[in-house]
Amino acid sequence: MAEEACRVRRIKLGSQGLEVLAQGLGCMGLSAFYAAPTPETNAVALLRHAINAGVTFLDTSDIYGTETNELLLGKALKDGLREKVELATKFGITTSEDGKFGFRGDPEYVRFACEASLKRLGVASIDLYYHHRIDTTLPIEVTIGALKKLVEEGKIKYIGLYEASASTIRRAHAVHPLTAVQIEWSLWSRDVENDIIPTCRELGIGIVAYRPLGRGFFASGPKLVENLDKDDYRKAST
Repeated sequence: MAEEACRVRRIKLGSQGLEVLAQGLGCMGLSAFYAAPTPETNAVALLRHAINAGVTFLDTSDIYGTETNELLLGKALKDGLREKVELATKFGITTSEDGKFGFRGDPEYVRFACEASLKRLGVASIDLYYHHRIDTTLPIEVTIGALKKLVEEGKIKYIGLYEASASTIRRAHAVHPLTAVQIEWSLWSRDVENDIIPTCRELGIGIVAYRPLGRGFFASGPKLVENLDKDDYRKAST
């Protein structure tokens, strides 16, 4: 009964036709940022168990574990499981040899990143492809134009933005309809309610909230930081 209840709690994300489970599974913590990576065998088993239990909206990025998270999903989605899920991944954050982050949204990189993700995931098409961080060195219209070509080629089905301003969302949506915007939204992160949430609702763009439990604070309470692994990035950001 629990499995069946999970399967039927589906919603339309945005107004472009994508339907997903109301609660997705963020896969980042299996590979990066939250302490040591989960051993591959355990991670793949967890993902397959989640999918078979009806958790079918999966979220990853090429920066999570520097590509390793997508590889994990690729292994978990074999044997017919790909057809059961709506798969979201992201591009646009780069790392240099000294570990510094950069951002790219130029057409050449958009195509390179997408094709690399398709290969790591072992899929023919990505359901929802987010621009993970906006490249402010060029107009957003240029990046969305490149993503539009990938939609036309069938390499991605729907386009999303991540952490974008209301004005950027409007400009991007005018080039090609956005299906979703992913933002931090929780009881202690509500500034998005001022203009981003209203803009998305006006334009028919779906909203995907990350860290809805305040990076674990609302689940574990104020002693959360005391119990974090020494390598957990939340020690410095919570």
